Amino acid sequence: MGVFRRVLVVWIVVSVFLHDSSNVEGRTHFHKKHNDPPAYSPDPSPPPVNPSPVPSDPSPNPDDPGNSNSEPCVFDVTSFGAVGDGTTDDTAAFMEAWKAACAVESGIVLVPADHVFMITSTIFSGPCKPGLVFQVDGVLMPPNGPDCWPKSDSKKQWLVFYRLDQMTFTGSGTIEGNGGDWWELPCKPHRGPNGSTLPGPCDSPALIRFFMSYNLVVSSLRIQNSPQFHMKFDGCEGVRIEKLSISSPKLSPNTDGIHIENTKSVGIYNSEIANGDDCISIGRGCSDVNIEGVTCGLGHGIRYMLRFSINENMACQLQIVGAKLFFFGFKLSFSLLLGPHIAMSYLLMLVKAT
Repeated sequence: MGVFRRVLVVWIVVSVFLHDSSNVEGRTHFHKKHNDPPAYSPDPSPPPVNPSPVPSDPSPNPDDPGNSNSEPCVFDVTSFGAVGDGTTDDTAAFMEAWKAACAVESGIVLVPADHVFMITSTIFSGPCKPGLVFQVDGVLMPPNGPDCWPKSDSKKQWLVFYRLDQMTFTGSGTIEGNGGDWWELPCKPHRGPNGSTLPGPCDSPALIRFFMSYNLVVSSLRIQNSPQFHMKFDGCEGVRIEKLSISSPKLSPNTDGIHIENTKSVGIYNSEIANGDDCISIGRGCSDVNIEGVTCGLGHGIRYMLRFSINENMACQLQIVGAKLFFFGFKLSFSLLLGPHIAMSYLLMLVKAT
C-alpha cells in the first residue's frame, strides 16, 4: 500500500512538471513570433494589377465629353480652309471655325502665327458654350480701305462679338485696321480741298465691337490703325481689358482707343494707347469703371462724358490709378438735356496729368 502511494505521488509530480514545461515552451514561441519582423520582402510592394489612373495618364477615350481632364478643343481656321495669304477672303473659314468652337465648352478659335488673314465685316454671335477663346497669333485684318469694302457690308463696324458670355479675346498677334484710306476721305475733318471738310455720309467702321455680352476678357493683343474706334463696348457687363497695345497716327481722325457706353463693371489695366483721338472715352450709361496702369500718348487723353436728362438719375463711378496721361490729359464733359432737341454742354475740366 505504501509502495502504491509513493508511485502515485511520483506520477502526479511528473505530470505537473510536464504540463508546466509545455506552457513555457508555448509562451516562449509566442514571444519569438511577436518580436521577429514580419515575413515579407524588403522591396516595396508591387503595384496592384489594375491601378487607378492618375491625372497625367491619357484618357482611354479623349473624345468622351464626360472626361474633365481632356485638352481644350482647338479649331485652327486653316483646318477649315483659311489661306492666310493677305489677299484671299477667309471669312467663310472663320465662320465655320467659330461655329464649331461655339458648340463645345472651352473651345478655341485659333488664328495661327506666320499668316495674314483677311476677312470682311463679320458678326460672331452667341450664345456659345462657356469658356470660348478667340486667339489671334497671326495677323487679322479687314479689306484695304473703302474702295475694297464689299458694298453689301456695313461700313459702321468690322468685327462684332454679340450675345456672348465668358469669352476671351487674346493672342500674341496683331489686329491691323488698314485705316489709312478711310482717314483721307474728304468728309473727314480738314481732308477736303484746301483743308475743308466736305458734307455727306462719312461712315467708317469701328474695328472691334462687343455688343450685349458679359464676362469678357480682352488681353495681350496689338490693335492698330483702325478706320475709326479701335475697340468699342456697348451694352456689356463684366469686362476686363489688360496688356493691350493700341496705336494709330496722331492725326488719324476719330480713332478712339477704347470706347465704352451703356456698360458696367469695367477694368482697364496695364495697357499702352497712342492714337489720334481719345485714349479712352467713357460714354453714357457706364458705371464702376476702373483704369489702372494705363499709358496714354499722342491723343486726347481720357474723356468721361456725363449726360443727364431731367428725369434721369445715374450712378457713375470712375477710378483712375497710376495712369500716365500726355497732351490733353483728362477731360470731363457734362451735358444737361433740357428737352428732346436742346442740350447744354460744358467742358468742366481740362488738365494735363503725369
